[in-house]
Amino acid sequence: MNLDRLLHEIIPYRMQAVATLNLATRLRMKWPNDPPPLEILVNGKLQVEGNLHAFTNPAIEAGLVHCRALLEFLGLTASKSGRIVKVNGRRPTDIGLEHFSNASGRLPIVEPDAAFSRYDGGKVEAENALLAVFQITNKGIAHVTQDIKDNPDHGRLIEIASRGVPSLLVSYLYNPLGVIAPDYKLTHRTRN
Repeated sequence: MNLDRLLHEIIPYRMQAVATLNLATRLRMKWPNDPPPLEILVNGKLQVEGNLHAFTNPAIEAGLVHCRALLEFLGLTASKSGRIVKVNGRRPTDIGLEHFSNASGRLPIVEPDAAFSRYDGGKVEAENALLAVFQITNKGIAHVTQDIKDNPDHGRLIEIASRGVPSLLVSYLYNPLGVIAPDYKLTHRTRN
């Protein structure tokens, strides 16, 4: 794997998918039961009609996969006992944070407590948010949107996790390398 391509193309693409996950989750929580109509314009012309779920469902499902991949890249995973722990070994083809180096040497994988400390809501909420990413993707991504509807706490936790994962990459990958972080945030207008 070309680490430069990973740093400037693949990880930014995944970070943007997680930012989209965050937006889709917030929209889904705003209209949990009756999704409003949705229209997609391309070059100012109506191309797609449906309801909000036409956007939120695939954005949540894809975003969760990218979110999980980025957590694992950082060196975090879920244990069988329901805790966030450091990855225990990687496959020969896996690329992780520790494959990058700066003047001080290889970048270390992220310690769970260091990741939790970056979240505003405290350690327990942060760990539960990151666990929700693994639990939902492990359970079966095809059931994500129903799971979020049936378990509103999962929606809240996914929103929290998706807000923080890109910032973890900025803090533990881009800043230590002295590289300008990618512009991964979405531009959107808030309307009632």
